[in-house]
Amino acid sequence: MTVAEEAEKFGLHRVGARPSLASYLKQTWERREFIYELAKARVQKQNQQNRLGMIWVVLKPTMNAIMYGVIFGVLQGDSKGPDFPVFVVIGVFLFEFFTSSMNGGAKSITGNQALVQSLSFPRLTLPVAQVTQNLLTLMPMVIVMFIYAMILGTTPKWSWFVIIPLLMIFSVFNMGIALICARITVHIRDFTQILPLITRMLFYTSGVLFSVDRILNHWPWLVQIFDFHPLYQTLQIARAMIMNDATYDPFAWIVVSVWALLALGFGLIYFWKAEELYGRAN
Repeated sequence: MTVAEEAEKFGLHRVGARPSLASYLKQTWERREFIYELAKARVQKQNQQNRLGMIWVVLKPTMNAIMYGVIFGVLQGDSKGPDFPVFVVIGVFLFEFFTSSMNGGAKSITGNQALVQSLSFPRLTLPVAQVTQNLLTLMPMVIVMFIYAMILGTTPKWSWFVIIPLLMIFSVFNMGIALICARITVHIRDFTQILPLITRMLFYTSGVLFSVDRILNHWPWLVQIFDFHPLYQTLQIARAMIMNDATYDPFAWIVVSVWALLALGFGLIYFWKAEELYGRAN
């Protein structure tokens, strides 16, 4: 019997060894208060660095709403429809939640090397805290989004509350993407240099600024591809729930839910497999 086998017999484990997936998830769940407090502290610290503090949480999305509404709505005229400014704002706000989760997740391990190398804890808590931080930041932005929609003539309705389960599903999807990006960045540090390009490509290919049916109506096969596009379908549901005359296919709920589960499942296993690597100096 080897020394390792003898140690295992008495419940001794190698320092930094990767636990089983079930144990890993349990350890992470036990630190849920730490995750929330870390996310909240980061939001507060980020706002304290600005002179206006928490006001920027509301002011920044408001300025974005005015900018995108004017540039892509008013200047393009009525050919896009009177609800086009609201169409764009919904797309931009929710897409920013996705990109901040992807970019923040990519840096969640490499940007906290001192913490990772000095303390023993499930590294999963760091990308989870990052997505939680982005979700906390999104909440006031959603309120501003509703206010902006009403200013532009959108009638409040009960379907607005559907944004809550939609954001929960979207958060699950973003969590999976953040976990995947977190591990990739550990192996390939230059990945953060490529992310802005990926973000920009997704911005212009996810229906944030245009209606797929309107722009791609000459290519039906391409429109059908968008039926399975998770970002596009998320925006379609949100717009249908908020705007006056927007519609969507209920099949979109299945699309976004399946994508969320696949992204989280793959991202979780992919991230967990490299748990032993995160505390090592590179």
